[in-house]
Amino acid sequence: MPVGSADAIPAFARRYKVSCALCHNVIPALTAFGEQFAANGFRFASGEEPTDTIATGDDLLSLPRSLPVAVRLDLYAQAYANGRAATDFQTPYGIKLLSSAPISKTLSYYFYTFFDERGEVGGVEDAFIQVNDIGGQPVDLIVGQFQVSDPLYKRELRLEFEDYAIYRTRVGTVPTDLTYDRGIMATADVAGFGVTGMVYNGNGKGAADEERHFDNDIFKSYLFHLTRDLADGVSIGALLGTGQTKLDGVRNRTNYFGANGTVSRGPLELNLQYLRRTDDSPTFDPNELTSTVDGGFAELLVRPAGSRWYGFGLYNLVKGDRPLVDVRLGTPANLRRFESYAVGVGRLERRNFRWTAETSWDPRQERWRWTLGVVTAF
Repeated sequence: MPVGSADAIPAFARRYKVSCALCHNVIPALTAFGEQFAANGFRFASGEEPTDTIATGDDLLSLPRSLPVAVRLDLYAQAYANGRAATDFQTPYGIKLLSSAPISKTLSYYFYTFFDERGEVGGVEDAFIQVNDIGGQPVDLIVGQFQVSDPLYKRELRLEFEDYAIYRTRVGTVPTDLTYDRGIMATADVAGFGVTGMVYNGNGKGAADEERHFDNDIFKSYLFHLTRDLADGVSIGALLGTGQTKLDGVRNRTNYFGANGTVSRGPLELNLQYLRRTDDSPTFDPNELTSTVDGGFAELLVRPAGSRWYGFGLYNLVKGDRPLVDVRLGTPANLRRFESYAVGVGRLERRNFRWTAETSWDPRQERWRWTLGVVTAF
């Protein structure tokens, strides 16, 4: 039952003296072992004592021999065509510092921060403490900052430059979406089902206010996800979420429901996501009507066994009855429908170095985008 999103972090490979290929099938995408490694609190086996530690003479203290740190570097060059072609060197696009280690048999931590994110200091994104096997049962807990969409599909582990648009979509002035937020997430295995529940602030990962509060109202958001494996390589899931936000005395309720599924056969993996979002007062006007957004994506991954080549395709569709917000940077104002197609190919030159070439088409803006990039971690 995967809890966290283990980004490409060679500190794990250094700790266990193994290849990155054990956990990643084209970095940063995870193998089944990598998913379980993350679920175990970033260790080979649940309940495993911390490894590669120094002898402190204190049974209550486990310290790594060296600080486990890794770096991820993404560099891209892009070209755009929308009436006139333009080029852009995005080198670097992002530089991440990552760290993770077990603290005890059941405790571990994980965090990463952007030294550079599109030319600025991006700050902390994932940052949490993980507790495994609470009370000796298959129940795990995360406390900290994480992506609300992680139980569905992990944005940070995708192979495409193109994003999963529905997870970023907002409407009106409501700050809630399915990207980063602060809270508590619990997962459990129950009668063959993977169950995830979370409570979070519902207003993103922004800075604290003048009173040092991160949540700007008294309400919390809640999300529940249920998943089950139907057969080898086939799984389905269902999601329900709700939460309230308040501004100038007016409350808005945001509801989510949706379904997702994965079919994996040989070198092919198909991921499908559908979500509906409703907001009853998205601009905090007590007289407005409920807003509805429907959307999702279809993603196809091609990773032939024994080959260093890989391919991918991603289709996004988001439709709303009012203008959408933050679907993707550069979208036009008053956009009520967002659609994109992306296809690409790449090659793993080293276990921790890959290049990728991607073409995307936005029919709403009639814009092509070509992306050539490299991703490495060390």
